[in-house]
Amino acid sequence: MLKATNISSVPQRSPFRYPGGKTWLIPQIRSWLNARGGHNVHLIEPFAGGGIVTLTAVAEGFIDAATMVELDANVAAVWRAILGGCGRALADQIKNFNFNKKNVVIILNAKPRNLREHAFQTILMNRVKRNGILASGAGLLKQGEAGYGLKSRWYPDTLANRILEIMKYRDIIIFKQGDGLRFLRDCINQRNSIFFIDPPYSQVGKRLYRLGDISQEELFETVSGLNGDFLMTCNKTKEVQKFVDKFRFQTKEIQMSGGLNKKKTEVLIGRDLTWIRPL
Repeated sequence: MLKATNISSVPQRSPFRYPGGKTWLIPQIRSWLNARGGHNVHLIEPFAGGGIVTLTAVAEGFIDAATMVELDANVAAVWRAILGGCGRALADQIKNFNFNKKNVVIILNAKPRNLREHAFQTILMNRVKRNGILASGAGLLKQGEAGYGLKSRWYPDTLANRILEIMKYRDIIIFKQGDGLRFLRDCINQRNSIFFIDPPYSQVGKRLYRLGDISQEELFETVSGLNGDFLMTCNKTKEVQKFVDKFRFQTKEIQMSGGLNKKKTEVLIGRDLTWIRPL
């Protein structure tokens, strides 16, 4: 079994604290991109979430074109703002926000009037709710990191700088708000594309995400038809193994630390995983 890297050794490029984020997988992602990437290759991330794979791929020069797809309107608002026309204004709002519980509650309860306000509300929500969970029902941080409470995950200068850095890649990252599975179907015949596929996991999707329903059967059927290479991550379940066996995919188990330092096993899935090497 592979062991995941310590995320403190990986550049933090995403503005999100994302449940199920793949920062811990980045060393293996680099190996995959070394084997499959290139200047004539288009990376597609149909379930973008925090977007760390795309951000790493473009920032470290593995590819020069990428498409991110995200269905959740709140998460999409952040990417639309950063990769669209109001990233700098969003960064300024983050740096200038007078952070206290009263102001946080006001923002979270407000109805955004424009894209920038929607993006700011989402980032704030992501930073002050337990474990960054955006699904309804998640409460606000109480103790937080090192007892710093509600403000313990609010790093305005860091967040603003990440946003400004991502803006440098606006010409090579396309963002689309929509259904990732449907988008995959539209990409079936693309030969110069590679796909990093990190779908909402069936057992925890509804608890962690606002939109956590996806048919494993439809997903595997679609992925099996892709012309381009893919790397998919899933929970280790009997259902996943059933489809892996059906389509004769290769797998490699990898261990990561979940909440409360609990060890979890995830599965890397692809047609050819011979590029994987122990780190």
